[in-house]
Amino acid sequence: MEPKEISVSCPCCESRLAIDVRTRKVMRWGRKEELDATGKPIVRSEDWDQAFGRVANRQESATDKFDDALSREKSREKDLDDLFKQAKKKLDDKSDELG
Repeated sequence: MEPKEISVSCPCCESRLAIDVRTRKVMRWGRKEELDATGKPIVRSEDWDQAFGRVANRQESATDKFDDALSREKSREKDLDDLFKQAKKKLDDKSDELG
């Protein structure tokens, strides 16, 4: 099976780059001093805190978007009924003019 990600060392600064093979984009990188002996990034507690904050914000945002969509959907029936009534009134007005 073909690898989905490759790891490359920069010849100048010795940073490690993780590159997605399919998209050919850099997924992550780390300076030499931020990597352990195996070349994997050293994760600090503040990194975990930042990641947790991003995930929590994403969940709150998703909940807000869902609530907004739900309220729009609930009012949609009323909006469609109003449009139908307006169209029916126009049709009635035209039929009164004609006949």
